This record gives sequence, structure tokens and C-alpha cells, in this order.
Amino acid sequence: MNGNGRGGNELAERQRHVDHRITKGMDDRKQVEQTADRIRDELLLTLEELDRRRGRILDVRYQAKQHSGALVAAGAVAMVLVGAGVGLAIYRSRHRAEVLRKKRRKALQRAWEHPDQLASSADQRPVGAELGRKLVLIFATTLATAVAKNSVKTLVPARQAPSPALSEQ
Repeated sequence: MNGNGRGGNELAERQRHVDHRITKGMDDRKQVEQTADRIRDELLLTLEELDRRRGRILDVRYQAKQHSGALVAAGAVAMVLVGAGVGLAIYRSRHRAEVLRKKRRKALQRAWEHPDQLASSADQRPVGAELGRKLVLIFATTLATAVAKNSVKTLVPARQAPSPALSEQ
């Protein structure tokens, strides 16, 4: 036996390595060690590359530099939306009196035409719209309840019954 669990002579072992330039003249153990070293080096290089990429992903300055065009576009869109919101608010505040007059005129007209329905405005909405509104409210309430229950379960630790060993002492 030659130490690797196989019987045989050295000549037969060298014959197996004739086709391979790198492993020519090496026994199996050296070949395995070199392969393991090569794989280990490749793994270390891969880990270093992953670490470098992780560093880049978490580097805010690098990301801002890489995506500066998208950031400028997002900022421009945000500014346009803020400007439109401010413009709409100014418009509504300036025309508030006119809108109130129109609403009061419509209310007086409704009261004149239907004096029995003065306090009710539910007849004005279509049944489908009212049903949809109620379904959305039910869904939102259920969702909020589920989120609150889940938050309480994660934030408040569950009570544990006292162990029998502690109560006997």
C-alpha cells in the first residue's frame, strides 16, 4: 500500500498524470492540496468582491454619484408636485367665497324643491358609491385592527406561567 489506501507501484501512478502538465510528477495528495489552495484563493477573491460590492451599495455618496440623473429628475418632479399643491391651495383659498355661494344656492334650491329631505344627503349619492365607500371603510378598519394586534404581539412579551421549581421554594 502506498498511503492512500490503494496498492500499486509508482510507475502506474505517474502514468495517470502523463496527460496533465500541471500535475505531472505529483502524487494525489499534492494534487488535492494544490486544488484546495486554488479553490480557497478563488473563494477569497469572490468574498473580497462581494465585500467591495456591499460597500458600494451602502455608500450613499457613491450611489448619489451613480444615479445623479435619476435624483435630479425625482427632485424636479417633487418640486413640480409641491408647486402644483401650493398653487391649488392658493386658488382654492381665493375662490372659497365663490364656492360657498354656489353650495348655499344649491342647498336652498334643494330645500325649496324637497322640504321633506332637508337633513338627508344620502339620497344624492348613488347606491354603488355608498356601498363601495362602506366596503372600503370595513376593509380599512379590519386591516388596522390586524396591524395593531400584530404590533402588540411583537412588542409585548407573552406571559409565561411560573415554573413548578420556583413555586416550591
